[in-house]
Amino acid sequence: MVKIRILAVALPALALVVVSAAPAEAQERRLQFIRDAEIEHTIRTFAEPIFDVSGISGDSVEIALVKDNSLNAFVAGGMNLFIHTGLLQESEGPGELVGVIAHEIGHIAGGHLIRSQEAMEGASAQAILSALLGIGAALATGEAGAGAAIIGGGQEMARRNYLAYSRAQEGTADQAALNYMDQAGISARGLLHFLERLAGQDLRPTDRQDAFVRTHPLTLDRIESVRYHVEHSASSDKKLPAEYDEMHARMKAKLLGFVQPQLALQRYRDTDTAVAPRYGRAIALYQRGDLKQALPIIDQLIKEEPANPFFYELKGQVLLENSRVPESLAPYRKSVELLPDSALLRSALAHALIETNDDSVLEEALRNLKVAAAKEPRTPFTWRLIATVYGRENKQAMLSYALAEEAMARGDRQVARFHAEKAEKALPAGSPGWIRAQDIRTATDRPTPR
Repeated sequence: MVKIRILAVALPALALVVVSAAPAEAQERRLQFIRDAEIEHTIRTFAEPIFDVSGISGDSVEIALVKDNSLNAFVAGGMNLFIHTGLLQESEGPGELVGVIAHEIGHIAGGHLIRSQEAMEGASAQAILSALLGIGAALATGEAGAGAAIIGGGQEMARRNYLAYSRAQEGTADQAALNYMDQAGISARGLLHFLERLAGQDLRPTDRQDAFVRTHPLTLDRIESVRYHVEHSASSDKKLPAEYDEMHARMKAKLLGFVQPQLALQRYRDTDTAVAPRYGRAIALYQRGDLKQALPIIDQLIKEEPANPFFYELKGQVLLENSRVPESLAPYRKSVELLPDSALLRSALAHALIETNDDSVLEEALRNLKVAAAKEPRTPFTWRLIATVYGRENKQAMLSYALAEEAMARGDRQVARFHAEKAEKALPAGSPGWIRAQDIRTATDRPTPR
């Protein structure tokens, strides 16, 4: 994830892009976000049983990964779940994550609005989410990306302690989480262990507290309530599916390999035989530019798990970013074949196809991009690639339409209106593109939502 450089085009597995969403003078510290197909898949897998019993559709909840070493998670702007990478990396097992996710879903179900402790400088949670989904906001130069897609989402609001729930809301979310886990047959021991690790931090100075404590007031009464539940719940001794432990280990290894490759190489030795350490080591080696060692490890992982789409995705990314574009197509295609519902994988494949500069594969690229756009319509990177295809095909009207979608997705209403008007004039009246261009133009007439 962290070959820290400002890139123009990225997306694959952990395609790293840093995009400024605020003027330089306003950027005291930017929120940064990660997009990764495997990590998002893991979190949704952990959350699915909770969604099922809560009555909340998982498809309606946006999951945003915040690149931040602190332990925190929160919901904002309605159905948006934000999880810090620090929480993922410091979690001691999938049970802790499931417990925290259940707690946050309790906030969503309770309709709790996260409160600003200090001025938010006009940045709404929806604007942050738009920045997350704006993975391609500055993706014009065509350079391939690396590791997890990291996007700047504006300055860090109120220096890390800008959001907080009330103590009453915390208690309500705890009870909802405990009920959900009981209904799903999941032990709450993970949630209890997580809260116990944070116990006593309310007594520390604010600047020494973990972010989760600052945003989620923690009291001994809360911990005792969860402990009482664990002591009396029939689900307390139930185990999570065995595969959760491996998914959790791979997620942590992947994050460490991308974010701290040197530490990953120290932690994961070449004598390790388990999959997670080899996975993290391969990523770290590739991040350090050592393809001679990285690729054989990836190939061996693929040989051992030929149905794993994320190993193929990683190989495609490594090859694409090292100018071996034609070689990247086969693994990218295989990743999409194995996980066709992933918008990120389809966009990554399309990106590689476009980078071949072979017009004969543009139709395949566009087909994948249309599926990706249907699944994630607010992702600017996808629309930028679609615009690239239409431009290469000299379809100027559709190019204008795609640019309008791209600008709208990243919140640039003025540019969106400009391109939408061009598309509306050029496209056949009543055609799908014409209708959507008209919708975009009309939407830009309305006040910007706050």
